[in-house]
Amino acid sequence: MNQTKYIFVTGGVTSSLGKGIIAASLAKLLQARGYRTTIQKFDPYINVDPGTLNPYEHGECYVTDDGAETDLDLGHYERFLNVPTSQANNVTTGRVYLSVIEKERRGEFLGKTVQVVPHITNEIKDRIQILGKSGDYDIVITEIGGTVGDIESLPYIESVRQLVWELGENNGIVIHLTLVPYLAAAGELKTKPTQHSVKTLMESGIKADILVCRTEHELSDDLRSKLALFCNVKREAVIQSIDASTIYEVPNLMLEEGLDIVALKKLDLPKKAAPDLKQWNTFLKRIKTPKHTVNIGLIGKYVEMQDCYKSILEAFIHSGAANETKVNVISIHSEYINDDNIAEKFANLDGILVAPGFGERGIEGKIAAVRYARENKMPFFGICLGMQMSVIEYSRNVLGLADANSTEMNSDTPNPVVNLMESQKNVTDKGGTMRLGAWKCEIKPDTLAYKIYGDTMISERHRHRYEFNNDYLEALQNAGLKASGVNPDTGLVEIVEIEEHPFFIGVQYHPEYKSTVVNPHPLFVNFVAAAVQSKKK
Repeated sequence: MNQTKYIFVTGGVTSSLGKGIIAASLAKLLQARGYRTTIQKFDPYINVDPGTLNPYEHGECYVTDDGAETDLDLGHYERFLNVPTSQANNVTTGRVYLSVIEKERRGEFLGKTVQVVPHITNEIKDRIQILGKSGDYDIVITEIGGTVGDIESLPYIESVRQLVWELGENNGIVIHLTLVPYLAAAGELKTKPTQHSVKTLMESGIKADILVCRTEHELSDDLRSKLALFCNVKREAVIQSIDASTIYEVPNLMLEEGLDIVALKKLDLPKKAAPDLKQWNTFLKRIKTPKHTVNIGLIGKYVEMQDCYKSILEAFIHSGAANETKVNVISIHSEYINDDNIAEKFANLDGILVAPGFGERGIEGKIAAVRYARENKMPFFGICLGMQMSVIEYSRNVLGLADANSTEMNSDTPNPVVNLMESQKNVTDKGGTMRLGAWKCEIKPDTLAYKIYGDTMISERHRHRYEFNNDYLEALQNAGLKASGVNPDTGLVEIVEIEEHPFFIGVQYHPEYKSTVVNPHPLFVNFVAAAVQSKKK
């Protein structure tokens, strides 16, 4: 193949229609046909990255191997394609403007007045093409965040217009995702919002090549023909995206609609072999026909918003399928857990996961949850802050250090069993300065961690500033909390576990980021298996 082809996915009418899932589903189909495909997300907000955003604002912050803090849609890309993403796969307006301003300060524009067109748009176009010019991909799909008509999206839409023209015929196409709402009072689907959305796109100089219509009801042939006529697209390019019971059904639905065939035709590419989705459909079958059911308590601080723990929830779907088990995740707000109600709240649980987070709020509830799991021999899994809470709980209630704490919660604690990392002590900037990305971990043999991974050296993704304080390592190990995984270069404790417990493990890293449909994460797989065994007993 001589030239990388580009597909742009835009959205209209409303946000949260599922551009990321459509992009990931199309990429999955193209990948299954033998095309080297990747996806990238361009976000219109002015934050340089989502690393400093409250989870309530933007959902979870997803972290890549190379340490980029990115949009949660990159998690969908990796889960669908089973291919790692990188810093290049997520770009924000903040990053674009920062780069342009830095170039202006260096005098790279030769005294020119710096403007949105051409300087900002050129920067966007350059970044869109980074992955394409690497030679690693046949097709690059670019998701444009926000909706058409938003002020902040205009530079991206203009950049897409220019780039489609520059790339030439059959080298760049635009898929527009829009809403076809159902009005119950009228008893019919309405196309006018889609027509207006396409019109807005055309006013920006872009003609949609393919229309993907989110809908709660089947689109009739007449309605599809009407959309094709009034939105200036071919009839075959009006694609229905009906609500599905799981996002993992969407690739099959898009296959039925012929989205991949239409896209390849417009890009002047051969169909190649039919998509091989055998492994994917085995996974889907296991989701739909489980042999077991378990209830897992997700103990967190941001449970009101599902997207705050998106990767964890998806990892439970993957690991549930691996165990042929339906995992009911019961979200429990740690702020409202206390000694009086914990037995009642946890009565129907088969396992407890204490989730990541930052700050003091809800900490005592997390510690109480760890204690309950430890004392009642309930399968326990702690991630990042959850692991740190298990260290604090053990220090307080087994080691006898009643005032043990993390310096994140109490900077004056006399027993800082969790402490600020040495490398963080002089850091003042908040953005992009945590311990981020993939780090090695050496696992000790004859441990639960080794049994799970089957290896003595692993690599996992991190996002934290605080760590296990090695001053307390010997005392805690003597008391029964084993450090089973340690970073070989820094000596930082990455994994803790309790031997005499059926399943008790805490990890400093974020295993949920690496769980995919094809490769469910072994920690989650084994945790769900332990919950199944616990329920049987």
